[in-house]
Amino acid sequence: MTSKEKRIWKISILFASVFVAGQTAGAMHIMEGYLPPTLCIAWGAVCIPFLVKGFLEMKKIFSENPRAITILAMSGAYIFVISALKIPSVTGSCSHMTGTGLGAILFGPCTTSILGITVLIFQAILLAHGGLTTLGANTFSMAIAGPFVSFGIYQIFKKFNLSKRAGVFLAAAIGDLVTYCVTSIQLGIAYPSMEGGVSTSVLEFLGVFAPTQIPLAIVEGLLTVIIVITLENYAKQELKAVGFNRPGNN
Repeated sequence: MTSKEKRIWKISILFASVFVAGQTAGAMHIMEGYLPPTLCIAWGAVCIPFLVKGFLEMKKIFSENPRAITILAMSGAYIFVISALKIPSVTGSCSHMTGTGLGAILFGPCTTSILGITVLIFQAILLAHGGLTTLGANTFSMAIAGPFVSFGIYQIFKKFNLSKRAGVFLAAAIGDLVTYCVTSIQLGIAYPSMEGGVSTSVLEFLGVFAPTQIPLAIVEGLLTVIIVITLENYAKQELKAVGFNRPGNN
């Protein structure tokens, strides 16, 4: 990252901090108009530094790794398709796979945040899935929190030379579940329980999501493993361009 890019990223962090500090704490795809305006602004501000860094990383990919662009586009398409298959779960939200674990494993969490917010914008406009006012909250849960956990899990498996396929499975599955934990927190903050406050409300939302989301997370983990195996068989050069098949993985 150049000195100019570092300054831009630091400014974005400062900008986000100012907006978040000005909001009161009270406050998967959360629908349009379901969050108070203050929380919409706060969650959007929190996303800015990650998106700025992701944009800079994606710019670098375009300039240095032309072969990686095909895999990047495929990862975005995968997120769009898999996260559009929604199952009603609770008023104001729904359960679905996220697809962001694959992008996080291949390109890192910040680049995946750009893919995620792009998908969320198109889904909000074309499919009425999610919303533009809740874009920040949905981006943070699905395109930032989940991918960071997925990336971290996969890197742990890679560092200790553990099974690559097990790492891919757990990264995708747990990243999916974390997305819904964060969504539950977001909804709990926005709508605290009259008896127990935010913590009780969060547990209630988690309880509603769990019956559908846990099986979906397992399916997403398996599906991501299948996709990675397919890429290893038919797109070795592209994977090499993104550094996926470096020594150290089984």
